[in-house]
Amino acid sequence: MHCPSCHADDTKVIDSRVTDEGAAIRRRRLCPQCSQRFTTFERVEELPLTVVKTHGGRELFDRAKVTEGVRAASKGRPVSTEQICALSESVEDEARLHGTEVSSVAVGIAVLDRLRELDEVAYLRFASVYKNFDALGDFVEELQLLQKLQAPRSLPSPQT
Repeated sequence: MHCPSCHADDTKVIDSRVTDEGAAIRRRRLCPQCSQRFTTFERVEELPLTVVKTHGGRELFDRAKVTEGVRAASKGRPVSTEQICALSESVEDEARLHGTEVSSVAVGIAVLDRLRELDEVAYLRFASVYKNFDALGDFVEELQLLQKLQAPRSLPSPQT
């Protein structure tokens, strides 16, 4: 690491600490030539994540698009901003496990899986746009699917 003051090409690390919840390392450095102290940060360089669209086009993954879609589906529902951000981050993390390319279908399914657990109404709203519902029957089919996937919630029958 070069000294920012005298441009010497050899500096000494005098302290290292983990920062950003383990995502970076902060290093305090000292230049032996001019005694200048400075700080550097070391972070993992993430490769860009590309989404392969159904028509074959490609675009960079944009977590904000996932967040906005979930926020729109959750409007008026008891879903916090923190939950929406965590869902979006979780979708991105899952997508990165598959390499540098992921299909838009896989992203949509990952969002739906998480929304189903978070809020059923938001799930149905998102599904209606994502799956391009155009008739009442589409909603009925999705509700039936949702009911099959949910654990039974019936009350126990009264003892007689």
